Amino acid sequence: MDNEKEIIGRARSNSPDEIADAKSLDSDALKLAEMGYTQDMKRNFSVWSVLGVGFSLTNSWFGISAALITGINSGGPLLIIYGIILIALISTCVGISLSELASALPNAGGQYFWANELAPKRYANFASYLTGWFAWAGSIFTSASVALAVGSAGVGCWQLGHPEFVIQPWHVFVGYQVINTFAFFFNCYGRTLPTLATTTLYCSLVSFFIILVVVPAKAPTHQHAKFVFATFINNTGWQQNGIAFIVGLVNTNWAFACLDCATHMAEEVHRPERMIPIAIMGTVAIGFVTSWFYSISMFFSLNDFTEVAATPTLVPILELFHQALGSTAGAIALESLIMATGIGCQIASHTWQSRLCWSFARDRGLPASGFLSKVHPTLDVPLRAHFVSCIIVAILGCLYLGSYTAFNR
Repeated sequence: MDNEKEIIGRARSNSPDEIADAKSLDSDALKLAEMGYTQDMKRNFSVWSVLGVGFSLTNSWFGISAALITGINSGGPLLIIYGIILIALISTCVGISLSELASALPNAGGQYFWANELAPKRYANFASYLTGWFAWAGSIFTSASVALAVGSAGVGCWQLGHPEFVIQPWHVFVGYQVINTFAFFFNCYGRTLPTLATTTLYCSLVSFFIILVVVPAKAPTHQHAKFVFATFINNTGWQQNGIAFIVGLVNTNWAFACLDCATHMAEEVHRPERMIPIAIMGTVAIGFVTSWFYSISMFFSLNDFTEVAATPTLVPILELFHQALGSTAGAIALESLIMATGIGCQIASHTWQSRLCWSFARDRGLPASGFLSKVHPTLDVPLRAHFVSCIIVAILGCLYLGSYTAFNR
């Protein structure tokens, strides 16, 4: 009883009604109250749906497909095959650290909250503030990169079916905005998000399996093992292969990015101190297995490297599919599976960015915090934070019209 009173005393609001409500909090909400927060979101997510959000966002094999142009010109097959192993090892270390912190301090704020708790008191507020801004900005740019990848894939499919069509920046810009807007609506209904997250997880794994089997089975010829495991290609303009290798790691690094996503769902899942670490390490494990075998399969099925690197579709993996299947319709069908996976990735990224914006605003880290920190009472989502974040992503898309290089940096 004394412990319960102490927890209630630490809650942010001391009104009689809220104190009465606090007495009926479950153990998860009581732990949250110990940190000084009230339970604003419903805990509708299971370990599978949190894993669905985490893996749908990281989605390593999709990341390899979407950023293939960087890897094949900055190291070739060797960079990607061994780069995946290197980044997976690093990601395992990162995942273990995130899991430990999420288990000890499960909070939707994630890194910025931990920075405030663990940094020396003298620097805690500054470290937390800086971490929060970087984290939210990172989520915004991630959503922009996914929207660009999926939008480019859609335009590339159109070009493949219409060879006379020349892709212009505004075509990709339109595709970008369509994907960002389409994905926006899926995060407006809290009740459907857990089911949607689980569905996107299975959709990704099924798509991976279909492509993994179909492409090498239909490819007219196959590369030898030396090409796949020992061929280094440097088309970056850098004379030093070491620099080219480091630049190429952008591809494999992006395939394991955003591992912190699950930590920001800590207030929407029961027993987060156990479920969040499972989701994080599960994301790394599934990501490594899918991306590594996917890369090996695709490189063995590659026919003409020059055509893949210089494809007019601007989507190398689409050209690879076209070479392997010898069919425009078949290549577009397989690319559609990647696009469906990418849309799931975009939905998960929107979930991530909205939770970061909401939790950071709740701690008054953003302008208009009172506006952004509200959770919609019936939809059970931070709708305002979600809307503002998606508007910023839409504005970022305008950079593509001005400079392709700037946007992709």
